[in-house]
Amino acid sequence: MSELIEITGLTKTYDKNKVAINNLSLTVPRGKIIGLLGPNGSGKTTLIKMMNGLLTPTAGKILINGQEPGVETKARISYLPDRTYLGNGRKIGDVLDYFADFYPDFSKEKAYAMLESLDIDAATRLKTLSKGNKEKVQLILVMSREADLYILDEPIAGVDPAARDYILRTIINNYNPQASVLLSTHLIGDIESVLDEAIFLRYGQLILYTSVDNIRQQHGKSVDAYFREVFSC
Repeated sequence: MSELIEITGLTKTYDKNKVAINNLSLTVPRGKIIGLLGPNGSGKTTLIKMMNGLLTPTAGKILINGQEPGVETKARISYLPDRTYLGNGRKIGDVLDYFADFYPDFSKEKAYAMLESLDIDAATRLKTLSKGNKEKVQLILVMSREADLYILDEPIAGVDPAARDYILRTIINNYNPQASVLLSTHLIGDIESVLDEAIFLRYGQLILYTSVDNIRQQHGKSVDAYFREVFSC
């Protein structure tokens, strides 16, 4: 199966006045790094949570590897949420052990190699790390898995440019080439160089889904500049 994600008529309403995702349909192939882009309130995080089985659709369907979100798909998705989820009192090495026990596809060797490249000691407690290093450790955990789908929600928000560069290099160099990476961010200029495709959402609806090369060739603009043009209307 070449399609990794199939979304058909997907809708999520929280109440009659708030439609977060509105009749969304799209297909995502394997082997791509895809930007999930849209202004605040466009439905990006709601869509991500439904893919991860954390929210139930009001209508429509999501299929990942041909299966609806559940135990089987969670085992094949490596998810970085937009908020810190690690206990500050734990040592990094303990967290690596926990991930290795929980995820059969987690590579401690890969995780330790990435920590060493950052000169971060696995005996360090998370509470002593800077915000940037804590973000890097969380990303290392996610990218040390051999998943089918990596979903990263705002992975570079709130970190300095050097940390952003490291995070993007880590994504490029460590994801399973038969998988896809879905990157949700509002810092489009910082991630544009690594993207193969871009999804534009507004008010929970699909505005555009195409390759970044098509955007540049058809509109003569960067993805960031075109995004600003589309969403300034």
